[in-house]
Amino acid sequence: MKVKRKIIEINDELCNGCGQCVPSCAEGALQIVDGKAKVVADIYCDGLGACLGECPVGALQVIEREADEFDEEAVETFLEEKKKQQKNDKKEKQETMACGCPSTQIQNFGSNDSCAEANRPANFEEVNSALSHWPVQIRLVPPTAPFLKGADLLVVADCVPIAFPSLHRDFLKGKAVMVGCPKFDDVQEYIDKFAEVFKTASIKSITTVVMEVPCCSGLPIIVKKGLEASGKKIPIKEVVVSVRGKILK
Repeated sequence: MKVKRKIIEINDELCNGCGQCVPSCAEGALQIVDGKAKVVADIYCDGLGACLGECPVGALQVIEREADEFDEEAVETFLEEKKKQQKNDKKEKQETMACGCPSTQIQNFGSNDSCAEANRPANFEEVNSALSHWPVQIRLVPPTAPFLKGADLLVVADCVPIAFPSLHRDFLKGKAVMVGCPKFDDVQEYIDKFAEVFKTASIKSITTVVMEVPCCSGLPIIVKKGLEASGKKIPIKEVVVSVRGKILK
């Protein structure tokens, strides 16, 4: 039944698809579709506007129009189905990766491989890697990974290493690292993963390094929401890098 009520409206021209609004909607009414934020269905949006403050470009506003009534029971069912789907997706990924894919095999690195050194070209300029473990992708790192235990955690947007050449020297040394993209990956999956990491791994500190572009700005928010869900208190430092490789803040 349609009634005149308050509801979220999204300006497609302003929306840059950063996804910062998605985790702030407790009802799950917002999703990124084809690079833009969308209201999944009117019945899931309560119109309270908790997502407004998260939008860096002001693309969201609360308006009053004819819309289907907000349905709290439908929201609960929707969120439950979403959780089930995420669990099924996670199980499917685990079964797929059970074959021993190298990307999922946990490794701790020691000294440099002497064979690799022997095969380097004569004019190769050696730059030592500060990476101490594998895997590094957020989606692939298990919360129980031994390299996370008591670690200083570095969370990096995956474009950063391309733009910021001294990442290993300036940030990675002595830290465990998790890398991902808040725009193209599942936001809620990231939040849940970080919550589990913070609950189980006794993380000492967190540093997030992101690009200056809007889509990257969602990553520190995701980490903070994961920390909030874990109930832990861990100091967080945020670093923003320009597309030309300069630290902005």
